[in-house]
Amino acid sequence: MTAPTCDLVLMSRDHDSVDSLAEQAQRAEEYGFSHVTMGETTGWNIVSVLTVLAERTDDIGITDDVISPYSRAPTVLGQSALTLHDVSDGRFRMSLGTSSPAIAERWHGQAFDRPLRRLRETIDVIRQVCAGGDVDYDGEFYDLGGMSYEGTVPEDPPAIDVAALGPKAVELAGRFADGWVPQLFTLDGLDERMDDLRRGADLGDRDPEDLRVSPIVRCCATEDGDTARTMARQMIAFLIGAYGPFYGDSIAEQGYTDEVEAIRAAWEDRDTAAMADALPDELLDAVAAVGTPEDVREKVEAFAAVDGVDSVRVGFVSGMSQDHKETTMAAVTDD
Repeated sequence: MTAPTCDLVLMSRDHDSVDSLAEQAQRAEEYGFSHVTMGETTGWNIVSVLTVLAERTDDIGITDDVISPYSRAPTVLGQSALTLHDVSDGRFRMSLGTSSPAIAERWHGQAFDRPLRRLRETIDVIRQVCAGGDVDYDGEFYDLGGMSYEGTVPEDPPAIDVAALGPKAVELAGRFADGWVPQLFTLDGLDERMDDLRRGADLGDRDPEDLRVSPIVRCCATEDGDTARTMARQMIAFLIGAYGPFYGDSIAEQGYTDEVEAIRAAWEDRDTAAMADALPDELLDAVAAVGTPEDVREKVEAFAAVDGVDSVRVGFVSGMSQDHKETTMAAVTDD
């Protein structure tokens, strides 16, 4: 059976140097991943790191998971997208997401006010920058005009993806972006949310088939399977219970209200072991691909088979060794 199309999400905190991250990106290219991507919170400046990854790879796509519109002016994001487009010879896609109140307010010093409106305006401004000519924008957050990008703009500007969970945010992705990056969805939840993406595409008079849908699925494969499940359980529980409100709310809306409440209650006591214990096998298996290589391959194939999905973003979990990562990468790419 042909391997599903997959992207690889790098975990920056697993690396003590940009050189190490670049080596992992090169391994992803050797395995045949479609894109390599990594997130930005309070660590390395992702634009600088992606520039290095682009220069040290040849063919693999370069993207990010994700840049927040609260972190930079939209014109700077447009400049960054065009710079990465040039450095990568057109291999770059920009991913945007509203992030969380904690990151926006406690790290970027911005009020987390009307995040979807800010995201929409950010996309608009980036597109104007990438189109060349004067940027002329009169929005509710941004009032810009009279200046333009100094470099040469490409005929094929970088695509813009949106990481989103809720129906309105996903509708926005369908209406204004070039792709959607979901995370922590069950197969049924992902399939249902596709309706919101298609509705947005219809509102924007766009073909939903032109939108690149690439869900992030946390993956961990080990020969015994149990080791993988233990590592994944810790991280998935943390994402649901402690990593901002949105993942937990989304999981609850997909039918796991009691489980989310139990995980969050354990986090109130900062009891990470209890958080993991509160995550049932059913939920773990519904949102992640963990276990033996065969288990992981089967679940990734199931996500890839959801109507509208173009590629699965394979994300590692905390605690994986390089051997674990190699086993996982081989599991999802070997034909």
